[in-house]
Amino acid sequence: MPCPQIDALTPTPSRTPRGCEECLNAGGRWVHLRLCLTCGHVGCCDSSPGRHATKHAHHAHHPVVASFEPGEGWAWCYVDEEELPVPATVEPYRGTEPRAAHPSSGSSKDSISVQQIKSAVSL
Repeated sequence: MPCPQIDALTPTPSRTPRGCEECLNAGGRWVHLRLCLTCGHVGCCDSSPGRHATKHAHHAHHPVVASFEPGEGWAWCYVDEEELPVPATVEPYRGTEPRAAHPSSGSSKDSISVQQIKSAVSL
C-alpha cells in the first residue's frame, strides 16, 4: 500500500543546504543529514548528538524525511514507520547548492566548502 503521507508532498527546497539548522546555529556537529519533505528543514540523524531531524518531525508533525546525503535516495515515514523511495517530485537535491562537509570539531567555522576542496585539488 502506498504511503499517503508521501503522496501528499510537494517539492520544498532545503532551508539550510549547508547542514543541520540547529547544529549550525549552535556550533554543534552531526553525522548524517535528513531533509523534512514538508517544510525543507535540514536536521541531523539519530546517530548525531542532537537528533534534530526526529525532534523536528515529532514537534512539527511533519511525517516524512529523506536522506540529505549525496548518493542516497531513500525517505522515512514516521507515521507508517517504513522506508520509502524518494519520489522524483520531491527529489531532495533539486534547487540546492552543494553543502560543505560537516564540522568535525563541533564548530561550523571548521567546515570546508566544496569550492575550497576543488581549489586545493587543482593546485
